[in-house]
Amino acid sequence: MAEFSLDLNEEQRDLRDWVHGFAAEVVRPAAAEWDEREDTPWPVIQEAAKVGLYGFEFLATCWADPTGLSLPIASEELFWGDAGIGLSIFGTSLAVAAIYGAGTPDQMVEWVPQCFGDADSPAVAAFCTTEPEAGSDVGAMRTRAVYDEATDEWVLTGQKAYATNGGIAGVHVVTASVDPTLGSRGQAAFVVPPGTPGLAATRKLRKLGLRASHTADVFLDGVRVPGRCLLGGKDALDERLARARSGQRATGQAAMRTFELSRPTVGAQALGVARAAYEYSLDYAKDRVQFGRPIIEHQAVAFALADMRMEIDAARLLVWRASWMGRNNRPFTAGEGSMSKLKAGEVAVSVTEKAVQLLGGAGFLRDHPVERWYRDAKIYTIFEGTSEIQRLVISRAISGMQIR
Repeated sequence: MAEFSLDLNEEQRDLRDWVHGFAAEVVRPAAAEWDEREDTPWPVIQEAAKVGLYGFEFLATCWADPTGLSLPIASEELFWGDAGIGLSIFGTSLAVAAIYGAGTPDQMVEWVPQCFGDADSPAVAAFCTTEPEAGSDVGAMRTRAVYDEATDEWVLTGQKAYATNGGIAGVHVVTASVDPTLGSRGQAAFVVPPGTPGLAATRKLRKLGLRASHTADVFLDGVRVPGRCLLGGKDALDERLARARSGQRATGQAAMRTFELSRPTVGAQALGVARAAYEYSLDYAKDRVQFGRPIIEHQAVAFALADMRMEIDAARLLVWRASWMGRNNRPFTAGEGSMSKLKAGEVAVSVTEKAVQLLGGAGFLRDHPVERWYRDAKIYTIFEGTSEIQRLVISRAISGMQIR
C-alpha cells in the first residue's frame, strides 16, 4: 500500500522558500506605495521576470507537478507579500490558462510568449469574459463573434467588464457568443493580438482593494481578428456547435473551463492574504501590552487567533485537495473546486476582519498593513464566481438537481 503523506517534497519546499523570499524582499516593501499610487507595478513585474517568477516556463513547471500543489504553494507565498502586486504578476496566467486549455499547440506556441513579453520588456495579458449584464450568468453573454468567410476573419462586438489588465495588455483573450440560441454552449474564445484596431479601454476602474492591479472595462467595436485567433480552430467549434444543436451533452464551455482550472489557485491567493493578517496579528498580540500583560494572554484574543489559524489550515487542505484532483483528472463530483475557493475566500474576509479588530484603533490606520489586507480580501468572495455561485455549483453537484 502506498504511503500517505502531506509532507512537501524537496522541489516544493525549494519553490515555497524561493517565492516567499521574493515576496518578503521585493513585494512587501513596495506594497504600500503601489496600493497608494493605484498603478501597475511594472518595476516589480520586471524584477519577477528577471528572476524567473514571471513567464510561461515558471507556469509550465508548476503545472507539470503531478501533485498539483506547486502553483497553489507559489500563489499563497506571493499573495502573502501583497495581493495587488501578486495579481499584477499572476493575472496574466488566466489568459494563458484559457489559451492552454482551449488552444491548439500552434496557438500556444504563437500566443503564450506574447502574453509575457521578455525580461527586459515584460508584457501582460487579459482574460475578458465578465459583462455588465452577464456577471455570474455567463450564459447571458452579449458580446458577439461573427465569421466573415470572405476574409477568414472573426468580427467581435461588445463590452467586457472588470477585466484584469484590460487595455494595458498586449494579448487579450475574449469570450464571445457565436450562436446566441445555444446560450453558454454557443460561445468560443478568441485571441485579440496586440494593437488590433477597435479594442479600447476608456478608463481604469478604481477599486476598494487590489489597487496595484489594473482593472478596466474593455470595448470591442467591430474588432477583426484572423481565423487562426479562434482558440481550438473552426473545425472543432463547428463540431461542438453541431453536437449542441443536436441536443448532445456539452463537454465544456470556454469561460467555465478556465475558471475550473483556476479556482483552487484563486483560493490559494486568498490564503496568502489571510495568513499575512494572521501572522501580523499574532506578533502584535505578543508585543502589545494592556492591563500589565501582552494581550495574547487574554483568552478572548488567544481564542480569536486560534480560530484564525484553524480556519486557514482547513481552507488550505480544501485548496490542496482540489488542486490535486484537478491535476490528476479526478472529477469534481461534489464541487470540490468551488468548495476550495468558497472556503478560502470567506476565511480571508473573516481573518482580516479579526486582524483589524485585534489591533483596535491601530488596525484602522494605514500605519499597519492589516487595513490593506482587509480591503484586498473582499474580492475573493466576488470574482471568478461569487460565494453564492460557488454554493450553487456545490449544491447542484451534491443533489444532481438544477438548483436555481
